[in-house]
Order: sequence, then structure tokens, then C-alpha cells
Amino acid sequence: MSDTEAGNVEANRDRRLIALAAVAIHLSIGSIYAYSIYQLPLEEAQGWATSQVTLAFSIAVFVLGFTAAFLGTYVEEYGPRLAGLAAAVLYGAGMIGAGLSVQLGSLPLFLATFGVVGGMGIGLGYISPIGTLLEWFPDRRGMATGLAVMGFGAGALLTGPVGSYLIQEFSVATAFYALGALYFVLMTLGASYLAKPADGWLPEGMQDEEDAHEKATSALSGIETLSAAEARTSVRFWMVWLVIFINVSAGIMLLAFASPMLQQIGGATATTAAFITGYIGIFNGGGRIFWSSLSDYVGRTTTYGAFMIIQIGAFLVMPQLVGVWVLAGTMFLVITCYGGGFACLPAYLSDLFGTKEVSAIHGYALTAWGVAGVAGPQLASFILETTGGYTNALYVMNAVLVVGLVTVVALRWQLGRLREDDTAGRAGAATVD
Repeated sequence: MSDTEAGNVEANRDRRLIALAAVAIHLSIGSIYAYSIYQLPLEEAQGWATSQVTLAFSIAVFVLGFTAAFLGTYVEEYGPRLAGLAAAVLYGAGMIGAGLSVQLGSLPLFLATFGVVGGMGIGLGYISPIGTLLEWFPDRRGMATGLAVMGFGAGALLTGPVGSYLIQEFSVATAFYALGALYFVLMTLGASYLAKPADGWLPEGMQDEEDAHEKATSALSGIETLSAAEARTSVRFWMVWLVIFINVSAGIMLLAFASPMLQQIGGATATTAAFITGYIGIFNGGGRIFWSSLSDYVGRTTTYGAFMIIQIGAFLVMPQLVGVWVLAGTMFLVITCYGGGFACLPAYLSDLFGTKEVSAIHGYALTAWGVAGVAGPQLASFILETTGGYTNALYVMNAVLVVGLVTVVALRWQLGRLREDDTAGRAGAATVD
């Protein structure tokens, strides 16, 4: 039986448990954010250079973005359950393979398993439940997808302490083996419960609304619903892509250099900086559910505009801030925007293109994440090596964020034009009738 048929049979499932299943998948793959716990142990145990160990992380982020793009159509064709199970196998195999490569002392195998295979599992796992959530929560698109990707942002909170304990008490290889098995089980359980609702299903609060089914599956009023192939050639898609690229570049720059920036700019000790950095996962995850839930009320375009304005101000003042915790608070605010950008994206894409092929469209948009995961840290590293400080890097990113704000304003203008054209077309049709 296909996933589509299964979805029709099992449409009486509790949509809250569907959301919980999505969280289980995202919590598992979100462990990538705790990758730093492996950095020093791998350097010390294997003798690998810092850049070599970091390369596995960069490969994983790059691969996940492009896996999401190319396998988005797989999710649409075979459904969320099979996609989620495939993601569980890939990510579990990647983690366990990483443990084996550490035991064998093979860096190429480590890059291939953790970076390539694991990255594919993350990319497929990230998009597999999103389209399903949008169909189960047409009344709260932002909140539902924000809840799921909150799990991704908070994944480090589970992996950090558990992984560190396993490394200290046993070995790095054991940590990879145990976590790989744990995440395989969690992802398998989550994927097994995923199913699309029956055709025409609506939540209780929408059943009496006029044109409720069309509202649940279509783009925003006045905006044409597009297929994935049509979406990726549209101007509004590439505007969203650029906004996501800039938002991710800004956030991932801070994720990569939070500790040394706190020490160099804020004057924090290494211990204090490490302590503060540990809180980033909370704001990453919390920002996802806060901003995505808010976007259901204020609109997604307005929310992305707020991201850009907040970060422009933050990057402008950070070099002049006095006090470790003032600087840390500013960083936390930026990180909420970073997480919120991911959380609002699926719902925004469904607003702009409809839910019909949103998993595939979401996959295409996530290539911005893969590119930014390399570009953001590399830009900061280049400026740091050239100037010896983070001030210029922050100012350069500030200028890039201004471009992002201009893009959001242009996108709002284009959406307004589309609505005006639609209104004019309806009025013309009524006149002809």
C-alpha cells in the first residue's frame, strides 16, 4: 500500500502526535549542532588537524542542503513515512560508520560516513515531515512547522551532555555507535507514525469556513499556486532564497565564532565563553517556535523584515558593546532570528506557492543553507585572518543584511503587485459576465 493510500486509511490519527513524530526526527538530526563536542577528542585521539575535523561538519551541512533539494521530489512521490525511514537508515549508518572510521583511524572514511552519508540523512530527515505537518495544521502553519524545527535547533541539548559523557567514560567511537543507534530508533519511531490526512480533511475549526479546503492547500489569496518546477523559475522563489542565504550566513557566522568573539570583543574568559555558548541551543530552538508562531498572526514577510532589522542593529553595535553578558544577549537575539528563519520557511513557501509540492520547493530553498554553511564561516575566517579582528567581519555582514532587508521590501512589493493584478483580473471577469 502506498503512503498516499495509507494516509487515507489512517487519517484519524491525532495530529498532535504527528507533530511529536516530526519533533523526534528533527531532534535526532539536530545533533549536528553539537558537533563541537567531537572536535578536540578527535584531534587528540586521531592526530587530525582542526581543519580536517571541521571539514566533516562543513561537508555534512553542504550535503544536507543539496540532498534536501534533489530528494524533495522523492518525499512528494513516496510519502513522508518512507522518506523518514530512509533518513533514519542514512543518518544512523552515517553515525555508526563514523564510529568505525574512528576505530580504524581513517579520515577519508570519516568524511564519507559522517559528512556525506550522515549529511544525506539530515537533509532527507529535515524535509520528510514538513509537508505532512502543513497538511495537518492548515490553521497554524507557522506554529506546526516551527515546533518541528525547534527540535532541530534544540538537538544539541540532548547530544551535548549525552555525547560528552560517552566520550569521557568510554571513547569517541563508542559515542558515535551509541548515538547512531539511539537516533536510528527515534527517527524510525517518528517516521513510522507519519501519514498524510485523507483528501479533503480539515481541522474542526476550519470545517465551517467558506472555501476552507482551497485556503488550506492554496497559496495566499491573489497569489498563484505553483508546482516545484514552476516555483524554482519564479522571481519570488529566488528572492526568498537570497533572504534565507543572508539570514543563515549571519547566524552561522556567530555559531562558528561565538566563543572567540566573546573573548576578543567582550573580554570573557575561555570558561565563561564556553558556558555562554552552551545557551545558544536554547535560543536557537526557542526562537524557532516563538517567531514561527508569531508569523501566523503578523505575516511571514513582516517577520523576515523584522529578522533583518534586528540583525542590522545587532551587527552594527556588537563591536562597541561593553560587558560580556550584554554582548551575549545580543548574540542570543541574533540566534533567535537564525532559528526563526528556518522555522518560518516551510509555512512561507506554502503561502507563496501552495502546499501541493511544498516538500520539493522546501528542498530547493534549503540549498541556500548548504551554500551559506560554507560561505558564512569562510567569509568571517578570511576577514579575521586579514585584519586580525572580528569588527570588520561584523560590519561586512551588516552590509549584507541591508541587502537582505531591501530584498524583503522588494518581495513585499512584488506580492502586492500580484494581488493587485489578481483583483483586477477578477473585476474584469465579473464585468464580462
